[in-house]
Amino acid sequence: MLRLASPIVLAELGWSGMAVVDTMMVGRLPASADAMGAVSLGSILFYSVGIFGTGLMLGLDTLVSHSYGAGKMEDCHRSLVNGVYLSFAAAPVLMGAVWLLGRVLPHVGIGTVLLNLALPYMHALNWSMFPLLLYFVFRRYLQGIDQPAPVMFALLSANLVNLLGNWVFIFGHFGAPAMGPTGSGVATSISRLYMGGVLLGFIFYHDHRHKLGLRSASVHPNFDRIYRLARLGLPAASQWTVEVSVFAIATSLIGKLGAVPLASHQIAINLASLTYMVPLGIGAAAAVRVGQALGRKDPEAAKHSGWTGIVLGGAFMCCMAIVFWTVPRPIVRLFTPASDVIGMAAKLLFVAAYFQIFDGLQTVATGALRGTGDTHTALFCHLLAYWLVGLPLGYYLCFSRRMGATGIWAGLSVALIFIGIALMYFWSRKVRVLMAGA
Repeated sequence: MLRLASPIVLAELGWSGMAVVDTMMVGRLPASADAMGAVSLGSILFYSVGIFGTGLMLGLDTLVSHSYGAGKMEDCHRSLVNGVYLSFAAAPVLMGAVWLLGRVLPHVGIGTVLLNLALPYMHALNWSMFPLLLYFVFRRYLQGIDQPAPVMFALLSANLVNLLGNWVFIFGHFGAPAMGPTGSGVATSISRLYMGGVLLGFIFYHDHRHKLGLRSASVHPNFDRIYRLARLGLPAASQWTVEVSVFAIATSLIGKLGAVPLASHQIAINLASLTYMVPLGIGAAAAVRVGQALGRKDPEAAKHSGWTGIVLGGAFMCCMAIVFWTVPRPIVRLFTPASDVIGMAAKLLFVAAYFQIFDGLQTVATGALRGTGDTHTALFCHLLAYWLVGLPLGYYLCFSRRMGATGIWAGLSVALIFIGIALMYFWSRKVRVLMAGA
C-alpha cells in the first residue's frame, strides 16, 4: 500500500501545492487581503464546476484496475481511449457553466473590488478545463496499471512551471504585463497543459517499451464503454461537486463579511486541503488495490487493502490535528504579514483540527468503496451531512450567533464528523458482504 500510495500522495501534495504557491504569491501584492480573497473566490467557483468533470473520470479507477488485475491490458486501453472521448464531450459544457457562474456572481452581494479581481482570474482558469480533464484521464489510467511515479513527477515539476509563471505574469517580468491575480490563473492554465503533455508522453513511452499494444487499440468511440465510465463516475463526480459546492457557498458567504475574513478563509482552506491530499492519495491507492484484488477474485486481499489504507490515513490526520492545535500562527505567517489576517486564519485552523481525523477516515473509506464499484454511498453521505447539517448550522452560527467565518467552519466540521463515522460503518458492512460471498 505504501509503495503504491507514496508517489500518489506526493502527486496530490504537488496538486495542492500549486494553490498554496498561488496564495503566497498574490499575498505579496500591495492589497494582499483583496488579492487572496479574489483567488479564493475565483478558484472555488471554478472547482465547483470543474470537479464534476474530474470526478467523471473516477470510473477509470474501477474499470482499469479490475481489467489490470485480471490481466486484460486491451480492456485497459479501451477504457483509456473512451475516457479521452468523455473528456472531449464534458469540457465545453463545463466551461460554459463556469462562464454562467461569472454572470451570476455580481448579483450575490460580493464587494466590487473583490469581483473585479476574482472574475478575470476565474476566466483565466477556465481555459485550463480541457487539459485538466485529459490529465485526470491519463492519471487514472496510469494509477490503475500500477504506474504512479510519472503522475508524481508531472505534478511536482508542474509546481516549478507554476511558480515561474506566477512570477512572470503576476508581477510582470520578461516583458509580460503585471496581471496581478489574473496572472496566477494564466500560470495555472499553462502548468495544467504541461501536466497533461507529460503524462501522455509517458503513456506512449511505457507502451513502446513494454509492447503493451496501445498503438493498435481501436480509436473509435465505444459508446457502451463511455456509458459505463459515466455511470461509475457520475456518483463520484456528484459527491465531489456536492463537497466543493458547499465550500463554494461557504466562501461566497464569507465574502460578504469582507476581504480579511475571505483572505483568512483562503489560507486556512489551503492548509486543510494540503493535509487532505495525503489521505486522498492513500484513498486512490486503496481504490486501485481493492479493485485489483477483486479482479483476481481475492476478497480477503481487498479487505486488508481497504483497512490498511484507512489506518494509514487516520494516523496521518491525527498528527496534522496536533499541528493545527499547537502552532497555527507560525504556519499562517508563511502566507502573509498582515496581523489581522493571521489572527483570524489561526482561529480557523484551530477549528479545522477537530475534523482532521474524520476527514482522513472518510476520504480513504470512499476510495476503498470505489474500488468495489460502490460510488453511490459516499454521494448520499456527503449530500445529507453537508446540505442538511453542515451548511445550515454554519449559516446560523455565522450570522445569527455572529461567529463570522469561524461559525461557517464549525458547521462544516460537524458535517465532516458525521460523514467520517457513516462511511466507516458502510465500509465495514461492505467487507462483511464481500467475505460472505467468498
